[in-house]
Amino acid sequence: MPSTATSAGNPGTFDLVVLGGGSGGYSAALRAAQLGLSVALIEEDKLGGTCLHNGCIPTKALLHAAEVADVAREGSRFGVRTSSDGIDMAGVHAYKDSVVAGLYKGLRGLVASREVTFVTGHGTLVAPGVVEVDGVRYAGRHVVLATGSYARTLPGLEIGGRVITSDQALTLDHVPSSVVVLGGGVIGVEFASVWRSFGAEVQIVEALDHLVPAEDLALSKALERAFRKRGIGFTLGDRFAEVKQSDDGVRVTLESGKSFDADLLLVAVGRGPRTADLGFEAAGVPLRQGFVVTDERLRTGVTTPDGGHVWAVGDIVPGLQLAHRGFAQGIFVAESVAAASGVSPDGPAPDTGLREPMPVDEATIPRITYCEPEVASVGVTQARAEELYGADAVETLEYNLAGNGKSRILDTTGFAKLVRRKDGPVVGMHLIGSRVGELIGEGQLIVGWEAFPEDVASLVHAHPTQNEALGEAHMALAGKPLHAHN
Repeated sequence: MPSTATSAGNPGTFDLVVLGGGSGGYSAALRAAQLGLSVALIEEDKLGGTCLHNGCIPTKALLHAAEVADVAREGSRFGVRTSSDGIDMAGVHAYKDSVVAGLYKGLRGLVASREVTFVTGHGTLVAPGVVEVDGVRYAGRHVVLATGSYARTLPGLEIGGRVITSDQALTLDHVPSSVVVLGGGVIGVEFASVWRSFGAEVQIVEALDHLVPAEDLALSKALERAFRKRGIGFTLGDRFAEVKQSDDGVRVTLESGKSFDADLLLVAVGRGPRTADLGFEAAGVPLRQGFVVTDERLRTGVTTPDGGHVWAVGDIVPGLQLAHRGFAQGIFVAESVAAASGVSPDGPAPDTGLREPMPVDEATIPRITYCEPEVASVGVTQARAEELYGADAVETLEYNLAGNGKSRILDTTGFAKLVRRKDGPVVGMHLIGSRVGELIGEGQLIVGWEAFPEDVASLVHAHPTQNEALGEAHMALAGKPLHAHN
């Protein structure tokens, strides 16, 4: 059982103190408590962090509302007489907030049921192994830093008025008539998709050569075609220069001299690590460009007086800033701490004593962009595979969703692209189309388990499902295509 924290001069001691209650922090706390460790979880805002309150969940609720708006407006395509009378943003927010509130209530109950000591307040790492909150110190044999991220802006670009980030966009009480979105990555294209479905005119500005530039080039080009068809404008390879606000709107000027007028400017240039003014550097935690530097097991190299470690998980660790990555890392660290404490969640390893958990494999973390159409991927892109293995050692295949019955029913276009090593396993899967984010789980298994196309081709995929497209794609890559429409 956890001891009670006392004054700053006489701290209580826990097996694990977690600073930050987002996906990475609360998963570490819950798993550690499940394994019998005493845990203190410290969060200055709401349990659940950015993902639950300002990121994943509320944005996807908006995207679902946008999908409903599209269906209502286009029902005649399916023989259903529907129409849209407009968007009631108060109603949209009520729906969104009810989803968040329900999940928030459940998470609080879960933490309470595991007897985790939950502390509300601003925590500071005052020494290796010690976090202070409002003058009270919580000492841990191990400490996990999980302080998350914030919406970034560009140097000299101030947020305020008609210049907003995703934080303000989530609570906007009206649908703007026009928006310039600065940034064509995940956040930018998702909000562009929502606002277009709600009836706004949207213009994306991306400094790199393509939308969603971290994805396989084939996906980027396909998304650009789809956005053109939807009437979403975008400018590529041109950088932001300045913005001027007036009572009527904003004028955004690019380095090329091109300018756009709109009601709002959404700054969607990524998220920065929340590590400033938290005592990390003073305690010896190594930082690089604001991110916490760790080894492959997420240890910072800082040890506690009790022989434990200071660990870091989630958005403050360089890599993909995804909630499910932080969640998996939190579980991994909790199990690592348990193993160091003599508890192995997987039982003893033959001839080696306790079994330590395997680190999270960054290469097999799935990525989804929830715009319309959705973009989903796992593993390496074609370009990266060719860098790793050589162009002559890489084989690819695109299976068009036109050959998939369920995709035709949904009236969606797109494809599944497979990247494999010649005569070897599939190393990347890249999808675009409505709802394809639901397919990437199988893709993670295929890439993570280094499956050959022949292994997947022999599996039976239910009909009619979009999931069949993966079976058909692997059949084609294995040399026996049936419903191929390339």
